[in-house]
Amino acid sequence: MTLNGRRVVVLGAGGFIGTNLCLALQRAGCEVRGVGRRPHANSPLASVVWHDVEFSDADALARAVDGQDIVFQLLGGSVPVESNRDPVGDVQASLIPTLRLIEACRTAGVSRFVFASSGGTVYGATPSAPISENAPTNPTTAYGINKLAIEKYLGLFRHLHGFDAIALRIANPYGPFQHRRRAQGLVGAVMARVLAQETIEIWGDGSIIRDYVHIDDAVTAMLAAAIYAGPYRVFNVGSGEGRSVREVVDDIRALSATPPGVLYHPGRAADIPYNVLDCSLLTAETGWRPRITWAVGLERTARWMRTQPVYS
Repeated sequence: MTLNGRRVVVLGAGGFIGTNLCLALQRAGCEVRGVGRRPHANSPLASVVWHDVEFSDADALARAVDGQDIVFQLLGGSVPVESNRDPVGDVQASLIPTLRLIEACRTAGVSRFVFASSGGTVYGATPSAPISENAPTNPTTAYGINKLAIEKYLGLFRHLHGFDAIALRIANPYGPFQHRRRAQGLVGAVMARVLAQETIEIWGDGSIIRDYVHIDDAVTAMLAAAIYAGPYRVFNVGSGEGRSVREVVDDIRALSATPPGVLYHPGRAADIPYNVLDCSLLTAETGWRPRITWAVGLERTARWMRTQPVYS
């Protein structure tokens, strides 16, 4: 099975992951529809057919997925820390619309549904060892609970209706098109502050360890999931390497001749101490593996960010 000629819908196409995914799908020969908020005027997605609809508009979503082969669901509610301030709002913004989307895709006969879950939040606190898909899931955020609930509903729809879906538990992606001011991850936020010569803020002592995966590797995993024909339906996607917040900050500060200072704030309850993913299942099943090294990934991200108007 190949992607060439497939009709594909990407929900959240105008965002960080969505932009990179749409470009990769077009390179693979897909007919791509974008759903969500329309990207800015200088976006590279000019050739994407756009459905500028709200995620809560079930009828509009049903029209967008009608007649399509593959649907990628990248839209979420809030971000992990903020979700705990309004769990009900996060359910209303993420879980309920996604259930309606799944039903619309089932009714429309979509052949494959790929869901961007969260490897960083669905597991919760775990021992200091790479986390496999079989590890216990005890999220510490409403965001993570909603991601896990959607995974479970996908399993239910598969059981009841034969609906074919794959959930990818993605680590912490970074790279080009990561918005410099939105809460889209540590790497993008720190790099934006370094380039703008602004003080870097860290919550806690900087010792928490996370898995950072370059967006190119995350996207190739999503392409692999779209055509995967094996028995598994949940996969981790990450680099398999852990780095502390302090290490990330130091590595990014080293890219500047005059790095800004660092300001420490008290730690947050939602920040678990360790999260590094074991991605060997996806490698064994599809041949995928992360290829962008940390040093190369940072350099590519910095090079792209320097081309943005605010830094040029």
